[in-house]
Amino acid sequence: MTDPTRPLLVVYVAWHPGFAEGAWIAEALRKHFRRELYENVAGGTGLSVLFRSVSPSGTNVPLPIDLNEAETTAVVVLADPHTANDDEWLRYIHALAEQTEAAGLGARVFPVAIEQSALLALDIAEQALRWDYWDGSTEERQQQLVGELAYEFSRMLRHYLEHLKRPAEDENALEGYLRKVQVFLSHSKHDNDGEKIACAIRERLQAGHGLSSFFDVHDIPAGLRFNKVLLQQVRVSAMVAIHTDSYSSREWCRQEVIEAKRWNVPFVVANSLSQIDERGFPYMGNVPIVRLDPNGVDRIDVVIRRLLDEVLKDFLWRCRVELATREVDTSIIFVPRPPELITLASLPPAEAVPSPIIVYPDPPLSAEEERLFAEIAPRVQLRSLTEWLAGALR
Repeated sequence: MTDPTRPLLVVYVAWHPGFAEGAWIAEALRKHFRRELYENVAGGTGLSVLFRSVSPSGTNVPLPIDLNEAETTAVVVLADPHTANDDEWLRYIHALAEQTEAAGLGARVFPVAIEQSALLALDIAEQALRWDYWDGSTEERQQQLVGELAYEFSRMLRHYLEHLKRPAEDENALEGYLRKVQVFLSHSKHDNDGEKIACAIRERLQAGHGLSSFFDVHDIPAGLRFNKVLLQQVRVSAMVAIHTDSYSSREWCRQEVIEAKRWNVPFVVANSLSQIDERGFPYMGNVPIVRLDPNGVDRIDVVIRRLLDEVLKDFLWRCRVELATREVDTSIIFVPRPPELITLASLPPAEAVPSPIIVYPDPPLSAEEERLFAEIAPRVQLRSLTEWLAGALR
């Protein structure tokens, strides 16, 4: 079992001290990734976000970065003309790029091009996120950067996760296991809003993040059974459920939600009710819910960013479980979100596993939730990850 106190992912943000906006951008990243959202899967106060800008006494560049302090390390470089015109800073960034390249799958540099001129001096320019191409205010660009980095961190962690599962394979072989994150848009065609919102989200995904989306019948190959392919796609995708007025009344929408819950995929509900939902579907809880006005659809980016957060949390959780559970009893069942009654549907039969233990991200469930589980499934024990690692008993 790995050291549970060792951080899984540490994020460094580096910027030239002459770039005044660098501190504001870095603080926006720190606030996002170090907040409560990531506490349950990253531990402590969320992901560690450290700054590299101010130079220590006697030098013109920041302190070096120790890649051995965490399982994985992401270095975000805010590249502006001050960076490009400072030879010592360029050498510092180039050294970081070589250092992360030598470290393998668990470390990467993510350059952010604040201005195009900054790219000309960087050897890693082809990897840059293009802040200079984005529209909107500084705050709006900061939010887009948060989403782009959540996606890029997810890709890095997926690569690292494959390495943990297949340590004997080299990096080139592992590339064959990587695919884009797929997004399944679950919606009802029985009101105008569902189709309209799904089309708008699909267009934004394809234009903005490079995420491939799956949009029911249009992407199902000819000759394959609709229901079989549809449910299989739900199992391997992150899902957005577009909750319009008719959503809960549609059999396929309900089945997609149940399938997503049974397979523990990253899941966000876009609350787009216009009037009323006569019978709210009970299995749409226990996941983030984002308000998305069906007549405005001006919060699509908020939905996408929240989904990207859930994707990143999913990879963080899976990496933590893989590191902590190289040899564990088959009675241990790991789930990426707090368990609910539908979780019981995925448990092995009692004949195979008489006393399963469900391990889930911190914090522990409330007392009333645990009492309900105890009444319905007395053979099942519940532990948060911290409780399980500490060997807590009940």
